[in-house]
Amino acid sequence: MSLSASLSALRDGLLAGERRALSRAITLIESTRTDHRKQASALLSSLGGVTGDAMRIGLSGTPGVGKSTFIESFGMQLIDEGRKVAVLAVDPSSTIAGGAILGDKTRMERLVRASDAFIRPSPSGGALGGVARRTREAILLCEAAGFDTVLVETVGVGQSETTVAQMTDMFLLLLAPAGGDELQGVKRGVMEIADVIVVNKADGAMKDAAERTRADYASALRLFRPRDGEAEGYPMALTASALEENGLDDIWRALKSLDAARRASGLHARRRNGQAQQWFDAALEAQLMAVFREKTDLEDLRLLVADGTLTPDAAAERGVLAFTNGTK
Repeated sequence: MSLSASLSALRDGLLAGERRALSRAITLIESTRTDHRKQASALLSSLGGVTGDAMRIGLSGTPGVGKSTFIESFGMQLIDEGRKVAVLAVDPSSTIAGGAILGDKTRMERLVRASDAFIRPSPSGGALGGVARRTREAILLCEAAGFDTVLVETVGVGQSETTVAQMTDMFLLLLAPAGGDELQGVKRGVMEIADVIVVNKADGAMKDAAERTRADYASALRLFRPRDGEAEGYPMALTASALEENGLDDIWRALKSLDAARRASGLHARRRNGQAQQWFDAALEAQLMAVFREKTDLEDLRLLVADGTLTPDAAAERGVLAFTNGTK
């Protein structure tokens, strides 16, 4: 598909690593306008094989664990090592205006000013797993702009958090020092997808508590069934202090070691292939639903469900029949 002059200029700026162009491109792919969706598709298709090489790291954690502080300290360390770091911080959406309400970007002052960093807060739009619907596409754009490390920060911890694991190479779970009851507060499913658990705030009076919490999680992880083809020693639990910038080296070494092992064994490629298929399924469902809503009048069916005339299942079946018969 040939690009318009404006899209060609946007693509050139993106490939040149211009952060303004990257911001504009992400804004384009996040748009729900039909003409913008077509332009976004053309832009992504034109990028071809210039994306895909970055290390994609998903990150989540319990409220108050210090995710923003951790991301800033960790990101600055990676930049000091010569990495280019993009942060996609997915904020909860306002139920009134629909925009991002946390403003993580304002809490990462050093990272915002770094020339080799890019931070993009995006509203989740109510998407499951705390991940914006277009986060996958935003990752590709960041890679096209030359960022070799992409951190995807997700909203909270919940059973749908597996969404981030389906678009990243590794998943980092941040927890705060606490008593043994903390194990009951984190869903088993989230722990099962974590590659590295980090007990943050391991400083001052909380240092000993952090080490005890780390030991508790290390013991819990050993009870899980080993993952097929996984590198020895993973998943693992570590401690860190983002405030004092202690333990970050250990976390980075653990992530690099895991990434190297997965690439060598072929697991990295298999995961990426599986993620691409999941992305296709999600995109197909979204487009089918968009066409369905456009071609089918659902308001009458909603009213029939609301007043109890039809069950939701019966109304859905009627809607599908109307769609397949080509009537509204």
